[in-house]
Amino acid sequence: SLMSPEIMSVPATMDREEVLTIMRRHRFLALPVVDSDGRLLGVIKHDEALRAGQLEAFEDLQKMVGAGGDERALSPVSTVVKRRLPWLYVNLVTAFAAAAVVGIFEGVIQKVTALAVLLPIVSGQGGNTGAQALAVVMRGLALREILTGSAKRVIVKEAMAGLLNGIAVAVATSAAVWVWSRNVGITLVIGLAMIVNMVVAGLSGAAIPIVLKALNRDPAQSSSIFLTTVTDVVGFAAFLGFAAAFMPLLVS
Repeated sequence: SLMSPEIMSVPATMDREEVLTIMRRHRFLALPVVDSDGRLLGVIKHDEALRAGQLEAFEDLQKMVGAGGDERALSPVSTVVKRRLPWLYVNLVTAFAAAAVVGIFEGVIQKVTALAVLLPIVSGQGGNTGAQALAVVMRGLALREILTGSAKRVIVKEAMAGLLNGIAVAVATSAAVWVWSRNVGITLVIGLAMIVNMVVAGLSGAAIPIVLKALNRDPAQSSSIFLTTVTDVVGFAAFLGFAAAFMPLLVS
C-alpha cells in the first residue's frame, strides 16, 4: 500500500535540460532511464543532471555571442576560428546596416556635429536594455517557465519595462544633455530617442529567442548579434530621425 506502481522514468533521448526540470519539479534524487520499449538502461542522479544542466547553460551563453557551444578554454585555434568566423561575418553585415542608417542622415550630422557625440549613448542604453531582457527570457526558456500561452505576455512585459525604464533614463539623460549643450532641441531629441530605443530593445530582447524557439531553432544561437543589430539600427534611426524633424530647434 505504500509503494507507487507508476514509476516515473525518462527516455534516453530526452534533452538534459528537460531531465533537470523534472528532477527539480519533483525533487527527485535520481531517475530511471529507459529505452523506447521501457527497458531500464540506467539511472541518472541529481548531481549528474545538475552538472549537465550547468554545462548546457554555459554552452548557451557562448552561442549567444557567436562562439561555438562546444568551445573550451584550451580548444585549438582552428576550432575557435571555424566556430566564430561565420558569426563575425554576420556581425559585420549588420554593422554595415547600422552604418547605412547613419549615412542617410549625414546631412543632419553635418549641421549639428553634437549629434555624433551623443549617438553611442542612445545605442548603448538600448543594447543594455535588450541584453537584460534577453538574459531573463533565455533563462525562462531553459527552465521551461515560458510556455506557448505565456510568450505574448512575456514580450509585452519586457516592452513595458523598457518603456518605464526608458522614461526614467530619458529624464536623467536629457538633464545631463541640457547642462552640457543648453540646447532645447538636442535635449528633446535624445529623450525621445532613448524612450523609443529602450522600448524596442526590451521587446526585441524578449521576442528574438521566443521566435527562434517557435521556428525550431536554437534560441541561444547568436541572439545577442541580432539584438545588437536591432538596437543600433533603431537607436540611430530614432535619434537622427527626431533630429531631422526638430532641426529648427537644434540650430536656433
